[in-house]
Amino acid sequence: MMVVLIHAKPVMFEFLFKRSASKTAVPDPVVAEQAAASAQSASRRAEQVARAHAVVGDEAAAVEFILSSEFADARLIAAEHVHALPLLEKVHHAMRNTDRRVAKLMQGRIDLIRHQAAETQRAQASIDTAQRLLNDEKLSPNQVAELDRQWQVIKATPELATAFTAARAALAARLEAQVVLQRAVIDAVAAARALASNGQSAGELAQALASLDAEHARHAQSPERASLPKHLENDFIQAREQAQSALQALQQHQAVFDARQVALAEWQAQDAATLDADTLKRAWQALPRLPESSLSDSLQQQFAAVLASAPAPVQAAPEAAPAHAAAVPAPRKPRQEHAPVSKEATEQFVKTLDAMEAALQEGLLHVASEHDKTLRDSKHGRLTPAQADRLAHVRAQFKQLADWARWGGNVSREELVKAGEELPAQQLPMAELAKKVGSLRERWKSLDTLSGPAPKSLWERFDAACSVAYAPAAQHFKQLAEERHGNAAKAQELIAETAALAAEESTDWKHVASASQRLRQAWTRLGTIDRKEKKRLDAEFGAALDALSKPLDTQRQIETARREQLIVEVGLLKPSERNTVDMLKALQDKWQELAKALPLERRAEQALWQRFRAACDDIFAKRKETAHAADHERREHLHAREALCVALETAVVPEGDDKARTAFIHHLLRDTRAAWNATGPVPRASEAKIEQRYQAAVAGVQAQADAIAERAGAAQANALRDKLRLAQALETALIDGDVSTDAVAWSERWSALPALDTHYERSLQQRFAAALAALGEGAGAYVRQLQANQERLLDEVLRLEIVAGVDSGAEFARDRLKMQVEVLQSSLKSGQKPLTQVSQLMQLCAIAAATDARTASRIETLLRRIGGHAK
Repeated sequence: MMVVLIHAKPVMFEFLFKRSASKTAVPDPVVAEQAAASAQSASRRAEQVARAHAVVGDEAAAVEFILSSEFADARLIAAEHVHALPLLEKVHHAMRNTDRRVAKLMQGRIDLIRHQAAETQRAQASIDTAQRLLNDEKLSPNQVAELDRQWQVIKATPELATAFTAARAALAARLEAQVVLQRAVIDAVAAARALASNGQSAGELAQALASLDAEHARHAQSPERASLPKHLENDFIQAREQAQSALQALQQHQAVFDARQVALAEWQAQDAATLDADTLKRAWQALPRLPESSLSDSLQQQFAAVLASAPAPVQAAPEAAPAHAAAVPAPRKPRQEHAPVSKEATEQFVKTLDAMEAALQEGLLHVASEHDKTLRDSKHGRLTPAQADRLAHVRAQFKQLADWARWGGNVSREELVKAGEELPAQQLPMAELAKKVGSLRERWKSLDTLSGPAPKSLWERFDAACSVAYAPAAQHFKQLAEERHGNAAKAQELIAETAALAAEESTDWKHVASASQRLRQAWTRLGTIDRKEKKRLDAEFGAALDALSKPLDTQRQIETARREQLIVEVGLLKPSERNTVDMLKALQDKWQELAKALPLERRAEQALWQRFRAACDDIFAKRKETAHAADHERREHLHAREALCVALETAVVPEGDDKARTAFIHHLLRDTRAAWNATGPVPRASEAKIEQRYQAAVAGVQAQADAIAERAGAAQANALRDKLRLAQALETALIDGDVSTDAVAWSERWSALPALDTHYERSLQQRFAAALAALGEGAGAYVRQLQANQERLLDEVLRLEIVAGVDSGAEFARDRLKMQVEVLQSSLKSGQKPLTQVSQLMQLCAIAAATDARTASRIETLLRRIGGHAK
């Protein structure tokens, strides 16, 4: 940079010296001082850039340099070497308001480090969750699925990913063990249920049950037993009980069968003459019954055979009755006047009398009265003298106790009267006063039951005292009744208002909702109403409110569906798209409009709002994560593009022929361009810089390719010129009549020249071969052909000079003008594709014609202009 400025100083001085004289001129010393300051600044810049490159690997030195450097480019170069978080924060804090490029670079790296730390923390939390689930007895698949869902959005380090994979494999093994255990328990339940209906013997069934019990014990000892559904244990127990019941039934059946079979064996072993048929029948019937089956039928047949073998019983003949017995009638029993008293009636009489005596001894007059009434109503027949004396004694005691009770009852009544007369002075609450008066009257009634009716005067005093004491309560209850009637009237008004609103069929849903809420609250604030009226009014208000609320509920369902749709639309937004924030704000505004138009019930509104807000927060969180991830990807893309630039800058073209080297450069540039396009965007601050570096690297490699192509073109043009000269020399020899030349020598000279491009080689080879074949007897004809083609050759040379823009010379000016008209007319013809300069040059070289020195010079000029660019 210093060299450039030093070389530029004379120019700058000259410019300053030649400024307009009308302006104020700067003195020469000031100009020299400014130039010296510029040179010093450039020197310092170069020095600091060199120092910035020299701090590679020393972050502390890089930070000190950034804080002390005065040049932004040098600071940016040094900032590339800072990676530690504390140093990044230090540089960002110092450069935040000074150097925006450095601050942005630092902020990007800080965000990347924090993002990586957050991802590591989340990954570690997932690993801890996996370990906790491994130690949890009740592991469920839902917990593992949730863990997998959380892990999918985490970019963990390889070490953490390995740890999580190991923990996840252990969880999968536990889940597999749970599945196997549940399948085994289900199979055990099915096997236990099948035991009851398999028709096995008692021994086989007992063995199968023992096997099931052992298997169930193993299941109970399994580490995954806590994950079994509770109903499986109950199902197994129930199926086990059914199988056990079937086993017990089989065992009882077997015992009955064995008992009957033993009895049959004993009877069959005895002598048939000693058997008694009646005894056998009674013994057979006394044995436990066997359910009907083929075995029972077999035993019954064996018993019938034993019974048939027993001797038949001998029946005794009836004795003949006397002849006169039929004529003498049987004597009649005397008719009794009174039926004898049954033993049960006597026992009941004695029990009742004992109970009456016990009640009198305990002073329970009313109980004794009930027993006395029972004795009077019962039909116990004639009593013995002892029973009659005892009954008279007990009734005398009962009369004496009743007299005392009557006297005591009057005393108690006097106390009740006194208590009733004292109630007004106690100033009791109305409810308690009513309860007191009611209690006094109840006690009065109980005294009538225990001690008989009271005197009329005493009753009148008691009734008057109770009435006077109850008067304030009666007034109070009357007022309450009036309030209840008033509340009923208000309720009727509310019902009428509700019915009127329902009949309006208003579409102002917000007004309908507020009116419905107001009426419902007013109904709850109503006072007490008579129970009979309350039921009817509640039914009427409920019907009217339903009529009002039914359209509102329908509309609220529609509004709920709209809010649900908004939540779904938020969930369908893609956080990575650029217009997501605008669309999300539009959805939020739409939500507010819906909420203002018709608010839902508070609980439903709050629940929907929480879901909507959570969906929006999730979008913003994902956008933030996407932004961090995108910055990280852009930095990775930048590193990849830097690597591509380094590869181009350090590319070495292998030695070899020019064609292979050109192909290598072509493939290198093509692959690098494909890789460059595949990397994706880079940070905006580095985009122009890396693009400039890439273009410079491509230009450097392309320059090598151009140099190789230029050398190859020159070599190709020289080879084309030499072979064309050789063909022209052979044709000239033919025209001059020098036919004694050896064809082998010409062929050797041709083979010694380097090969041309395929098309040029073919055209010139054909021309040379034709001339070589004319050596000998056919030379005359070929010479005439060469002379005949001379005019055509001149026209083609002139035409190609016009197309290539090569001067033809003054002697061909008239012909050139004429040819230009023909070329223009040919180019204007539609449907014809013009030939390229290379194609025309190839045709020109293929024309075998007599060539003079001037024409050969013009052709070589065209070769230098066109032939070097032929591919």
